[in-house]
Amino acid sequence: MYDIAIIGAGIVGSSIARELSKYNLKTVVLEKGVEVCQGTTKANSAIVHGGYDANEGSLKARLNVEGNKLYPKLCEELNVEFKQNGSLVLAFDEEDKKHIQQLYDRGIKNGVEGLKILNKEEVLKLEPSVNKNVVSALLCEVAGIVCPFNLNIALMENAITNGVDLKLESEVVDINKIDDEFNIKLKNGKIIKSKYVINAAGVYSDKINNMIGGDEYYIIPRKGEYKILDKSEGKIANHTLFQCPTKKGKGVLVTQTVHGNLLVGPNANVVDDKEDISTSREGIEEVVNASRKSIENIDFRKTITSFAGLRATPNTGDFMIFASDKCKNFINVGGIESPGLASSPAIAKYVVEILKEEGLNLEKNTDFNPIRRKNKPFSHMSSKEKEEIAKKDERYKKIICRCEMVTEGEIIDAIKSPCGAKTVDGVKRRVRPGMGRCQGGFCGPKVIEIIARELNINVEDVLKDYDKSNMVVGKVKEMRGELVEI
Repeated sequence: MYDIAIIGAGIVGSSIARELSKYNLKTVVLEKGVEVCQGTTKANSAIVHGGYDANEGSLKARLNVEGNKLYPKLCEELNVEFKQNGSLVLAFDEEDKKHIQQLYDRGIKNGVEGLKILNKEEVLKLEPSVNKNVVSALLCEVAGIVCPFNLNIALMENAITNGVDLKLESEVVDINKIDDEFNIKLKNGKIIKSKYVINAAGVYSDKINNMIGGDEYYIIPRKGEYKILDKSEGKIANHTLFQCPTKKGKGVLVTQTVHGNLLVGPNANVVDDKEDISTSREGIEEVVNASRKSIENIDFRKTITSFAGLRATPNTGDFMIFASDKCKNFINVGGIESPGLASSPAIAKYVVEILKEEGLNLEKNTDFNPIRRKNKPFSHMSSKEKEEIAKKDERYKKIICRCEMVTEGEIIDAIKSPCGAKTVDGVKRRVRPGMGRCQGGFCGPKVIEIIARELNINVEDVLKDYDKSNMVVGKVKEMRGELVEI
């Protein structure tokens, strides 16, 4: 019997798990995927918003501003890279200028710090590559960028080392409550028993809520498509560059990533399928054309990949975080779209307060350790540091991914960590082999081999990411007559 069962291991579920590990509770996280971070969290804009966009008085506004302030300390504790690079909302005409004045006024009411309206000269001084038609901009100094999957994984690793259980491939198909006990039925037939349930299931949060008779909201999947460009284009934007938002969202942005690439996107289109993360020629063209309004001379020939993600847009317009009145001790954490990433640390604290109100006894875990230790990426090490780690571990001498300078030692560490990688994309998200120009064309086969060896499975059983996404389907004889894996 668990005290708390969290459904979903994205950024929100993992943030809540880590926050609850500060208390003497028996907590389990149920994730339907083969890995954590396989939903919305793995494919978003990676922006830690300042908090000026959300309507005054909304949960989005409150938790965005609170969450933004928690990021520096949180990322320092978890050894996750975070850059407070600031953001600019660009204005190109008088109507846009009125809009950024409204955003400024709203931000002040929301308690956002570091806001300033810039004139054209000030904008171009900060961002020389911006379209010269710019007339003004809203600067938010506290906005930042982070790697969402590195943070997601770090949160879950720290939660696990502090006593939280994680059960992967554990899709919830039904929930029944008998007296004060939840019986959570999984797709694999197992039953998980818990006193409290926290629904952090992303685009499926409405479906989970329906299982206990809840009907307070429903989720509209909204797909956004992106392009990632080579690091040689990364310095074209110093700040995160937004256009004035529309009813669909914050619009197409241009930003540097924490790893130095350039990220452009997303568009926003409603889809019916909650698993639809396909890209389209029309969608990518929409992103490219829209981005020209911010920076005209982006060299899209340096694109290394395109991808899409889904936003869990609620029909209510605000985060749906509340204790259900249909089923006691069931907590909804649904509709977490942008600024969900920025808000996630504050969402976790807010959920703890709800649990207190629901009667959960919270006793501090005196053994809680907030620090997650992790080696510096080999590519970031000095020559001396590289020599020292290679002396300790021979596997750090062997470069597997030359684009991102990832060693065999780092890949093995990613597999053997508390929330270890089980798939090719899981390794990719943790230590970046396959994230460079060749997109795994050279290092991919070696990564497959390492995963198979370290997990003691056949290469045919190594997955790309999801269930049944096997990377190797058999063996063929090449022209030379040599047996090789394909």
